[in-house]
Amino acid sequence: MSKLCLSLCLLMVCTTALLHGEDENLPEWYVPLRDAVYSQNLSSREIINIYFSTRERAQKELYGVALAVMLSRCEYMMGRSLIYEENKKEARTCFERGLEYAQESLDLSPTPEGWQMLSENISYLCTVRSTAWVMANGLKVERYARSALELDSGNTAAHYLIAARWVYAPAAFRNIKKGIQMMHDILDNYDNRLHKDDRFNVISSIGYALWQQKNNNDARTWFDKALEVYPDNKYVKGLIAGL
Repeated sequence: MSKLCLSLCLLMVCTTALLHGEDENLPEWYVPLRDAVYSQNLSSREIINIYFSTRERAQKELYGVALAVMLSRCEYMMGRSLIYEENKKEARTCFERGLEYAQESLDLSPTPEGWQMLSENISYLCTVRSTAWVMANGLKVERYARSALELDSGNTAAHYLIAARWVYAPAAFRNIKKGIQMMHDILDNYDNRLHKDDRFNVISSIGYALWQQKNNNDARTWFDKALEVYPDNKYVKGLIAGL
C-alpha cells in the first residue's frame, strides 16, 4: 500500500474513532492532519490530501469562530510540513492565511484558541519573513499568547509559546535555564491538559535546551521521551544523530 493510500485510510479510520485524554476536545477528523505533520513520515505533497479533507470537513461541520480557528490550524499545520522541506515561499503563504483566519476569528469573538493561533502563525512567520518584519512583529508572539492565557490560564500551547522564547531566541536573547524551568512547569502543572503536539513540543524543547548546554546525556533522555510521542519525527532523530 502506498503512503498516500495509507494516509487516506488513516483519515477515514480516525473520523469514526473516539478521542480520549489529551486530545478529547479536538475534532477527531483534525487529528490525522496534525499527527501526519508531526510524524514527518509523509511528504507535503501527500499531506496536502489530508489538509484538503480536513478543511472540507471543517467547512461542513463548523461555522463562525470555530470554523475560522480550525482553518487557521489547517494552514499552520500545512505550513509546518512545507517548512520541514525548506519550502519557505509556500510555507509563508500558509502561515499568512493562518494569520488571516485567526484574526477573522478574533474579529467575530475573542477566544483563547484564536489568540493562540494568531501567536503560533506569527511565530513561524518569523522564520520565513525578513529581519525587519521579525523585529516589528516578533514580540507579538508572547503578547498574543498572554492574551490567550487571560481567557484560559490552562492553554498549554500558549504557555509553550512563551517558554519557547527563552530556548529558541537568538543567543543574545536566550535564557536556557529559565526556558527549561518554564517547560518543566508546564509538565508539572498542566500535564492532563497537554495535547499530543504540545507534549512533544515541550519535551523536545527541554532536550534541545539541554543540548544547547552541551549536556548530551540528559538531552538524549528527553529526545527519547519525545520519540515516545512521535516515534518517526525526523527533527528529533536528527538531533540525536548529532549528539
